[in-house]
Amino acid sequence: MKIIWLGHSGFRIEIEDQVLLVDPWLEGNPTFPKGREAEATAGATHILLTHGHGDHASNAAAIAKQAKIPIACIHELSEILGADDSVEVIGFGKGGTISLGKTKVSMVKASHSSSIDFRSGGIVYAGGEAGFMIAGEGHMIYVSGDTDIMADMGWMGEYYRPDIGILCAGGHYTMDMKAAAWAAKKYFDFKTVIPCHYKTFPILAQSADALVEGLPGIDVIEPEVLKAIEI
Repeated sequence: MKIIWLGHSGFRIEIEDQVLLVDPWLEGNPTFPKGREAEATAGATHILLTHGHGDHASNAAAIAKQAKIPIACIHELSEILGADDSVEVIGFGKGGTISLGKTKVSMVKASHSSSIDFRSGGIVYAGGEAGFMIAGEGHMIYVSGDTDIMADMGWMGEYYRPDIGILCAGGHYTMDMKAAAWAAKKYFDFKTVIPCHYKTFPILAQSADALVEGLPGIDVIEPEVLKAIEI
């Protein structure tokens, strides 16, 4: 398995027979190197979107059209994106599981918000925010999406038993590094933790030191853009 950070909250996850692009915000992302978009999307099979905000979903339709792959996301967001007949969508809901080849993806709760800013058309509700549990190759990956700490992490940790956590941890809009470490210890039994939603803007955390310090004995990997983490 390869987990490749695309900057901010974007990831390329090569697992089983799938290449999943999670929240692939490439154009306009200050942490993604311009001109390397093709490298990030090569061979992609599906796009997963946690919610509709521009720093997660704004490039999804264009990538889906170019690569001729579907976008999997919550129902309301799929209806908005699928209004363009050239965009294939898979709409599902929290508690639902879809099979993507040999990989299974379950949608779980997050605590944030979700909308699309159409500028001239205003802000439109885009369904609830979500996270994902991705199962394959003997692992379960928890992609938190944008979220605060929430009690639902308790049953999610017990039921899905993820060993890899991709956790938003930049603060201001989501839980910060200290909070992410606390949640990881209280609700999960991770072997590997990868922070995201940080470094992108000055208002967000620029280092994962507090996460590393808060999770002794756990392999906390500060990702580098387009550098594969092999598990």
